[in-house]
Amino acid sequence: MELRDYFVALRRHALAIVLLTLIGLGVSYGWAKLQTPVYEASASGFVKSRDVGTEADVVVAPGAEDAIAKAKVDTYLDMARWRTVAEHAAAELELTETPEQLVRRITVENPTRTAILRITAQGSSPESARDLASAWVRGLTATIDQFDGDGTEGSSPVTVILGESAVLPEAPAFPDIRTAVVIGGIIGFAAGIAFAFMRAYSDRRIRVADDVEQRLGVSVLGAIPTISGLDKHQRLLTDLDGSSKSSFAVSESLRVMRTNLQFMDVDHPPRRIVITSALPGEGKSTVAANLAAALAANGEHVVLVDGDLRRPTVARTMGLAHGAGLTDVLAGRADLADVLQRAPGMSGLLVLGAGTTPPNPSELLGSDRMKALLDQLADHATVIIDAPPLLPITDGAILTHQADGAILVIAAGSSTYDIVGKAMDAIEKVHGRVLGVVLNRVALSSSGTRYGYGYQAQPPEDEPVAKTPRPRRGARQSSGPRRAPADPADAYQADETMSIEDLLRATDSVEPSEQRPGGRGAPKR
Repeated sequence: MELRDYFVALRRHALAIVLLTLIGLGVSYGWAKLQTPVYEASASGFVKSRDVGTEADVVVAPGAEDAIAKAKVDTYLDMARWRTVAEHAAAELELTETPEQLVRRITVENPTRTAILRITAQGSSPESARDLASAWVRGLTATIDQFDGDGTEGSSPVTVILGESAVLPEAPAFPDIRTAVVIGGIIGFAAGIAFAFMRAYSDRRIRVADDVEQRLGVSVLGAIPTISGLDKHQRLLTDLDGSSKSSFAVSESLRVMRTNLQFMDVDHPPRRIVITSALPGEGKSTVAANLAAALAANGEHVVLVDGDLRRPTVARTMGLAHGAGLTDVLAGRADLADVLQRAPGMSGLLVLGAGTTPPNPSELLGSDRMKALLDQLADHATVIIDAPPLLPITDGAILTHQADGAILVIAAGSSTYDIVGKAMDAIEKVHGRVLGVVLNRVALSSSGTRYGYGYQAQPPEDEPVAKTPRPRRGARQSSGPRRAPADPADAYQADETMSIEDLLRATDSVEPSEQRPGGRGAPKR
């Protein structure tokens, strides 16, 4: 993963990071509230030598008493943790706890280079902590008199004098709610970041175009953003309101895809293009219909063929009548020119529906007649074929072998690299060619294009349509008398070629309002 991928992962899982941080704050606060509070109070004792009745002729050197007192500090530091001291403190305060329990509540410290002992006591209430600290100092003094003196009060030459009594604590030392909340928030935030990175590392779903080109080694022809208000019965995006930002972005995406396709292999441009996907529901039929419409809007002659013989959708998408179509032509029950339909409101676009549902779709699509039909259409127009998905059935791979190449539609955010890799392997096994991929349903903010650079999201102006289409490879001139074919077998082909060309030219001259299903090109009844 690159540095950019980490930032993308943090942005994509920002909500999870925030939630985990809040959970950490809440858990730490609840834990702190459930704990029994512990209060601490400290009392200080001063180690000092005192006169116990020395002889009058004994002279004590200056500072000798301080030296004797400091020499006893380490001894008294250890003595302060004895059970004897705990027993004196328990007797004074009338406590029921054992000496061992009291010792665990006491901490004794000696500041460096001093004769001071600081005793810190813990208690469940401020009063208990304060009283125990002061009583412990007095218990230590009594223990010193017992072992260094004769057992009476003040009999030891060196003793501990209570210097500073314990003060009533205002707040518990444990738990510290503020510290606990801060630590809980940090732990939750760290857990959120770790979660985001692990999800990003293990996520195999396809999201951005750069990753597709890097991992799959194929070009991304376009990234179509998600558009609101689109349902399964409205797939033709040219019918949508172009004033919204999403509609404007979709229109621009289709133009980019059309331009990339036109510049692909300029010496041998693809004329028979299969639009397919790895799995159903990724939007391949929508992309096929809109790509055909975008090419036709640029003055191209286009034939949109419904190659999904099991679940055909092209006729319904384009608003055309159902009836005879591709399967009827392949079976010899209908002429091609009779089943081609003009797309309403789109000049230069003819549609060939799926026709009657056959019992053997794979055999029909892989037949020589299918290959000849696609070649015949490609002589006059760019052929866009809506093919079935690749992994559930073999029809899509067979059509790819019959065509110049396939465009693979990928649903961003749901398709995985493993699934798309298997789909590409299926195309390679039939010696097909992947022209590129199209990311569908990309989030508008991550589609890779900044729409509205210096512009508002206005509906795009109508593109100019070429008045006279450029000559097609293999097309005959419509002017002049036609010569009879040399043999009867060629008579059908010669007349059929002229009929297809006439249909394409007719779509250039018919006004959009006149293009309705049911005119010439409607299926026979």
